[in-house]
Amino acid sequence: MAKDRLAEVLERYEAVIGLEIHTEITSANTKMFCGCPVEFGGEPNMRVCPVCLGMPGALPVPNEYAIEATVLAGLAIDCDIAPRSQFHRKNYFYPDMPKNYQISQYDLPFCERGHLDIEVDAGGASQRTDSSRAANVTLAEDGAYVARIGITRIHLEEDTGKMVHVGGTEGRLAGATHSLVDFNRAGTPLMELVTEPDIRTPEEARRFAQKLRLIWLSLGISDCNMEEGSMRVDGNVSIRPRGDSEFGTKTEVKNMNSFKSLHDALAFEIVRQAEVLAEGGRIVQETRHWDAGAKRTSALRSKEEAHDYRYFPEPDMVPFEFTSEWVDEVRAKLPELPDARKQRFVGDYGLPAADAATLAGDTGMAEFFDGAVTIAGVERAKQLSNWMLGEFSALLNAEAIAPSESRIVPAMLAELVGLVEDRTISSKQAKDVFAEMASSGDAPGAIVELKGMKQVSDTDELERIVERVLEANPDEVDKYRSGKTGLIGYFVGQVMKETRGQANPQVVNEVLARKLGG
Repeated sequence: MAKDRLAEVLERYEAVIGLEIHTEITSANTKMFCGCPVEFGGEPNMRVCPVCLGMPGALPVPNEYAIEATVLAGLAIDCDIAPRSQFHRKNYFYPDMPKNYQISQYDLPFCERGHLDIEVDAGGASQRTDSSRAANVTLAEDGAYVARIGITRIHLEEDTGKMVHVGGTEGRLAGATHSLVDFNRAGTPLMELVTEPDIRTPEEARRFAQKLRLIWLSLGISDCNMEEGSMRVDGNVSIRPRGDSEFGTKTEVKNMNSFKSLHDALAFEIVRQAEVLAEGGRIVQETRHWDAGAKRTSALRSKEEAHDYRYFPEPDMVPFEFTSEWVDEVRAKLPELPDARKQRFVGDYGLPAADAATLAGDTGMAEFFDGAVTIAGVERAKQLSNWMLGEFSALLNAEAIAPSESRIVPAMLAELVGLVEDRTISSKQAKDVFAEMASSGDAPGAIVELKGMKQVSDTDELERIVERVLEANPDEVDKYRSGKTGLIGYFVGQVMKETRGQANPQVVNEVLARKLGG
C-alpha cells in the first residue's frame, strides 16, 4: 500500500481502529484446564487428553499460574482487577475446537479499564490530523505526540487448535481443497486484550502492539513469538468523514502475524473502504483475511455478534473472588517496565533519550547493558551504550542471535571499555579486540596480551621516539615550522610506524606539538 495513497485517504477520512491481541501464556507448564504440556510444534495431536478433547465426563481444572499471569499483565497496564469474575462457555461449531465450545470469559473478565501510552514521532504524526484536538493526545513542539490508548479488558480463555489448509496454494485458504486440524495447541492458556477504539493510524496500531509485546516479555509470561502464533493480532477498522462523531461499519482483519503485516493490512483496509464508499457502495460488517503475499484482504465470513456464541456461565467451575491482599501479592511481583527503565537510563546513567529508548526497548539488551554498567561504573555508561548500539548490535543482527547467546558477556564489554579509557589500547585497536572476542569468547585483556597490542603511553619513551623521527626528517620539520602544519599527520604516521601501531595517538600528538613548537 503506497504511503501517499493512505495519506490522501486520511486527509478526508478518519480511521477508527481497535485491536484484539491474543497472547499464549507460554511460560505456563500445562494447558489452561488440563495437564497436557504447553509446547510449540511436534507431531500433530499428541499433546491431547480427554479434557482438552472434550470427552464426555472430563472436567476442567483451572491453571492457577495462568490466572496469576493474566492479573499481573493487567496490573502492568493499569487495569482494574475485578474482585469477582467467572468463566463462560462460548459456543461455536468450527472444527478447531473438538467440543464445539470454548471456555472463555464474557461479562466478568479478570481485568478492565486500563491504558497504554504510545509515542509517535513527527513523521507519523502527519497521518493523525486530529492530534491537536484529541483528548487522549499530548503534542510535542516538534510535531511528535503521545497517545493514550484505552484498554477495555483482558480476559483469559483456552486457545483453539490449528487449521492447516492443503491443496491449491499451500497454507492459504484460497484454492485449498481440504483442511487438517492439529489439537496440540487447543487448551493452551490464552490472554485476549481488547482496546478501546482510540487508535487512528496503522502506525499507532503497530507501535501499540510492539510496546505491549515488550511489556509481556518483561513480565516473562510469554515468548510472544508472532511467527509461531503465540502472539496474534486482529484489527477492527472503520472509517468516517473527518469531523463526524458516529462510527462507520467496521470490518475485522485476521492473520496479521508480524508488525509489518499489522501495519500493511490496516492501511490496505482503510484505503479499500474509502474506495468502496467513493464508488457508492457500502461497507459490510465481516471478517477479512490478510494475504501477506498478495498484500490484500479478502472476505472470510460474516462477522458474528456476541449473541451468536450463546454465552452462559461455565457450569463446571465456580466464580473466582480475588482478595485485595492476593492482588497486592501479585502486584509485588511486577518487574521494572520498559518506560521506567528508559527513564532510569536517562536519569541515572545520563544517556540521550533516543539511546535509552533503544536499549530499554529490548529486554535482553537492557539486561546486558545493566550488567556491564554495574561492572564498569556509571561514568562509563555512555561508552558502553555506544558499543552496544554500534558493534554489538551489528554482531547480533549478523548472527541473528539474542544478547544472551553471544560469546561476549557484560564483563567482557566492561573490560574492553576500561582498556580504552585507561589508554591501554586505542579505539581502533578496540574494534579488532572486539572482533576477536566475538569469535573466540576470550577476555579482552587476554587478547591484548596474546597479540602484543598493548598501547605505548609512556611519555618518556614516546619523547625519545619522536626525537628520532624529527632528527630523521629535518626538511619536513622546517616546512612544518614555516606554516605547513598539515605535516603533523606525517610525523604521527612515522611514530606509529616506529612503534608498530602501538603508540597512544593522543600522547604522540601532545609530544609532537611540544617538540615542534619548540
